[in-house]
Amino acid sequence: MLFTGRLTANAEVKAVKGKKQVINFTVALNERWKNKAGDKIEKTAFVECAYWRNPAIGEYLTKGTVVEISGWVDAEVYQHAKDGLKARLVCTCRTIKLFSALPKSEFQEEQKVPGDENRDLPL
Repeated sequence: MLFTGRLTANAEVKAVKGKKQVINFTVALNERWKNKAGDKIEKTAFVECAYWRNPAIGEYLTKGTVVEISGWVDAEVYQHAKDGLKARLVCTCRTIKLFSALPKSEFQEEQKVPGDENRDLPL
């Protein structure tokens, strides 16, 4: 499966058996549309991801980063102590493509330069 979304938190690199490491992170997938009445509707799905191939990429997987993930997605059901049966989406990642390393709000703030509004552009 191929999907694009934004990381909800910084990725965690965890050591497992021997010298192996896994990177765990969650990606939010947003869908926006208008219904027939013209009301804006937004739906978000969260995918818990595990990446086993290169732990060095973990430092770039920070909250707000936009990523494209290719991998195998499963729906898992589990028993929650208070809420009973719950479900989650889990992806074992094959590839990760980074599209932005800054959250959208920080990126927009960085692009603004004080005093640029009145500056003439050379032709």
